[in-house]
Amino acid sequence: MSYRVSPQHELVKSSDVRSYFQESVTSAMAARRIEAEAETVSYVVGLLVGFTRAEDLFECTADGAGIRPLALFYADALEARSHSDRTKSLKRLGDVALFVAGIFSDSLSRKVVDLDYYIAMGGNAYSHLSEHVSGTFRGKVFSIVFAELAEKFHGFVDVLGELSDNTHLRSDIDVLRLYEVWVKTGSERAAEKLRALGIEPIESAKNALKQ
Repeated sequence: MSYRVSPQHELVKSSDVRSYFQESVTSAMAARRIEAEAETVSYVVGLLVGFTRAEDLFECTADGAGIRPLALFYADALEARSHSDRTKSLKRLGDVALFVAGIFSDSLSRKVVDLDYYIAMGGNAYSHLSEHVSGTFRGKVFSIVFAELAEKFHGFVDVLGELSDNTHLRSDIDVLRLYEVWVKTGSERAAEKLRALGIEPIESAKNALKQ
């Protein structure tokens, strides 16, 4: 993804993004008095690193880029024909629910589907996932991580909320979504909003991303 950013608006662009989020999550956990195994913290950090890429969070729909409803991930898990497909769907459900509930909790209060729904769906997804992957040696390690995420889901939502309040992550993700809409649709309205934020969309970059 290529864009020009003005000094007034800088996206998270640490030379080591994982270290940035590791420090931020650790600080937020201390502030919220949340304790967790190192592997679980590492998983949450990896989730944040992944979702700073718009294409990993948003999916292309008829209305542009958006976050897929949790119910559809749940349906995918129920209808999965293989162990790996069910694992993938449950993991995606848990990850998206945790990220949205933590980073965008304020916006959920204005929607029909509220924060409690995301917490319930995400916690249950991780709980089922913990049982689902426990059959192998490698799976047992992740089973412990997912079990802790399920048990402390609300706590980690608060951790991500604390992190969001202390950084520009929420606004950065909004900008990434806007940029994604422009890439996918060529919307002049999206381009104008980006320019108002000091970001000049680059046509050649859009063409390259579509290839």
